[in-house]
Amino acid sequence: MKWYADRPVRFTRQLIADLLAVGWVALWIWVATTVHDWVLELRAPGDGLVNAGGSIRDAFTNAAGKARGVPFVGEDLAGALGNGSKAGETLTSAGNAQIGVVEDSAFWLAAALVVVPVLFLLITWLPLRLRYARKAANTARLRDKPDLLALRALTSLSPRELGKFDGDPAVAWRTGDTDVIDELARRQLASVGVRA
Repeated sequence: MKWYADRPVRFTRQLIADLLAVGWVALWIWVATTVHDWVLELRAPGDGLVNAGGSIRDAFTNAAGKARGVPFVGEDLAGALGNGSKAGETLTSAGNAQIGVVEDSAFWLAAALVVVPVLFLLITWLPLRLRYARKAANTARLRDKPDLLALRALTSLSPRELGKFDGDPAVAWRTGDTDVIDELARRQLASVGVRA
C-alpha cells in the first residue's frame, strides 16, 4: 500500500489531514480525561458519608465494648450501642454506593467522549485513506505498463482533461501513438499523486 503521494502538494494535504486526525483523537482524549476528573469531584459527598459512617461505627463500637464492663446492664447497654454501629455501617454503605455511581458515570462518560468521535473519524477519514493507498499502490505497479495506464486514463480522466489532447486520444491509443500513450499514462499517475 502506498500511504502518501509522491507529488508535494498532495503529500502535504494528506499529511495535514493525517495530523488533523491524530489531533482530533488527542483532543477528545483530553476532553474525556478532563470530564472524567470533573465528574470524579462529585464523589466528595460519598467520601464524606464513608468517613462519617466509619467514625460513627468506630465510636459506637468502642462505646459498646466499654459498656460491656458495666455491672448488671452492660450487655443490654452494649446491644443498644451496637445499633449505633449499624447506623454507621449504613452510612458507609450509602457513601460507597454513591462513590460507585459517580465512578461508573465518570468512566462511561469518558468512554463515550472518546469512542463516538473516534468512531466518526474511522467511518469518514479511514476509508478514504485506505482507498487512496490501494489505488495509488495499484497504479504505481503499472508504471512500466503505459498502455494499461493510458487505457485507465481514457476511462477515468474528466472530459475536460481528455479534451486538451490534439485529436482523439482514444484513436491515438488504439493506433499505438506512443506520445499520446505516454502522456495519458503520465496523467493517470499524476491523478493519484504518483510520479511517472
